[in-house]
Amino acid sequence: MRNRMSSLWLACALAIAGCSRGDDLPPAPLLPGPGHAAYVTPEYRIQVGDVLSIRVLLNPELNEDVTVRPDGHISTSIAHDQVAANLTVPMLIRALTRSYRHYLRQPHISVIVKTVAPTAVFVGGEVVQPGQELTVGTAPTLSQAIARAGGLKMSADDKRIFIVRRGPNNTPVFLAAHYNAVQLAKDPRADVQLAPFDIVMVPRLHVAEIYRWYNQYLQQFVNPNFSFQYFLNPTTAGQNVISPGH
Repeated sequence: MRNRMSSLWLACALAIAGCSRGDDLPPAPLLPGPGHAAYVTPEYRIQVGDVLSIRVLLNPELNEDVTVRPDGHISTSIAHDQVAANLTVPMLIRALTRSYRHYLRQPHISVIVKTVAPTAVFVGGEVVQPGQELTVGTAPTLSQAIARAGGLKMSADDKRIFIVRRGPNNTPVFLAAHYNAVQLAKDPRADVQLAPFDIVMVPRLHVAEIYRWYNQYLQQFVNPNFSFQYFLNPTTAGQNVISPGH
């Protein structure tokens, strides 16, 4: 029996290994090239919680530090309600220049990002350490977020992972995530870039759901040592009697 179980586990392991496409991948270089994303990052976009230093040349009385509000706007002594979140620094300078022209003939404005607010994403469900993850700067990718959460549990369904993202008017939307395509090296594009405040949900396997139902609703009422045994009762020779054994 033990040999049969060992053979079964070996067959399962070989079947899982056969699903991977790692043998088809090019070898990783010893050092990343100069054009690698680690060296060339996208232009930074201002986000909620950033502290910005607004400087007005020749008008130092208008210099001030402001914090991007939760609604993504900032308030200065001139621009009382200026959108800032998701803008680059040059974009915000142009927007502030237009507002300041109503009060100054030729405003020369500079914007300095003094403090970068951490980006928060949330990972829940069948991961080892669910919860909030904070990253300075750009939000992590899907695989990075799951790795920081300690990886998937054995009960996780990696084919049904989804993302909850806040859309227009703060409306939540569901997005499919193909994390299994990353695990099996099928599609690197499946390692999507998360957005601030995304929620990554890892559902439970159907098999794990069945076991949880069994454990919750059946096992607590049924003696786990209960079994049926067939034996020959001397008083009823020739008859098979079923009785519970412990």
